[in-house]
Amino acid sequence: MERYRCAIIGCGGRAHGHAKAYQLIERGDLVACTNLSDVERRQKFALTYGLTGYADAKEMIEKERPDLIHIVTMPDQWVPLMQMVSDLGVTACLVEKPIACGVEDWQKLCQLEASSETKFGVGKQFRWHPRLLDCRQALRSGDLGDLLWVNFFARMNLSAQGTHMIDWAMSLNDDSPVTQVFGNISGVGGFDSPYPAPDASVAQVMFANGVYGLWSTGFTAPEIIDGSEIYKHTHVTGYAERGHVIFEEFGRWSIFAPGDFRGGEISFEDRNRYNDVAQANLTNAMFQWIENDTKPVETNLKIALHQWNAVLGLYASAIYRQPIDIPFEPADDLLLQLQTTLKKQKLSG
Repeated sequence: MERYRCAIIGCGGRAHGHAKAYQLIERGDLVACTNLSDVERRQKFALTYGLTGYADAKEMIEKERPDLIHIVTMPDQWVPLMQMVSDLGVTACLVEKPIACGVEDWQKLCQLEASSETKFGVGKQFRWHPRLLDCRQALRSGDLGDLLWVNFFARMNLSAQGTHMIDWAMSLNDDSPVTQVFGNISGVGGFDSPYPAPDASVAQVMFANGVYGLWSTGFTAPEIIDGSEIYKHTHVTGYAERGHVIFEEFGRWSIFAPGDFRGGEISFEDRNRYNDVAQANLTNAMFQWIENDTKPVETNLKIALHQWNAVLGLYASAIYRQPIDIPFEPADDLLLQLQTTLKKQKLSG
């Protein structure tokens, strides 16, 4: 079995999730890391995982020649780093979500996806969460009948968790693409953050296979557990003809089928363990894609860009007060239009 050399760009909190997963990976070795802004953080990260630390990402790639790069930095750094990884001929790259935060970065990454030979995946590891996989399998078995409706929400905003939620929904719906969004948005405070987005959103979503969904984010989304940690309130339900499935990262998972029930609460210990398993399986899926061009990772760049296009369509729907068909070609100043509209609404209110 071929082994792969791997490296991480970025040594912050989420990078530890990528690195710990290698304890469960047999076919890849994490060999190096780089973090430009914080020398102490880089040194500590390298010592913790037994890696060679670099101050410069380009130098790391040229010296270490990794097969797979993990980009785990802030979103405003992803476009130039992904372009560099592509230019240096790295075989595969796994980038954290959301893949974009606006129009310009989305446009540039669409161009990169069309032209690059690098295999780009996006870090939506919950596709491989054991309990979400159980829910997905229950729907695909046919025992519950056809999927009719998906309800998915998070209390963080569209950039922070919204694209995770639509990926959960698409994973339950055989990755049928979004064809239309119709919704509304509120609040400009969230634009002043590393993950810029409106404070709250709600949308009806139509998928190509005829399934509909309700997608909500921010302070108007339901709370699902006791506790003030905003990131813990994530939920997806898939309603089918003869039952339904529920998955929550910090809450419960359930499969309601005719004459059968499976599920329960996900403990804190299980949550951490499942997350490591999911991250390891995503990394293994990237290795599989390296070996076989016909087996792209499920969370590949093309799908992630489609999901962000649905976000941009939701922004346009809130501005123009009408349904927006997806795919959608956004105006270059779409986010400026949105913020201007929201500020006017606040003043008039």
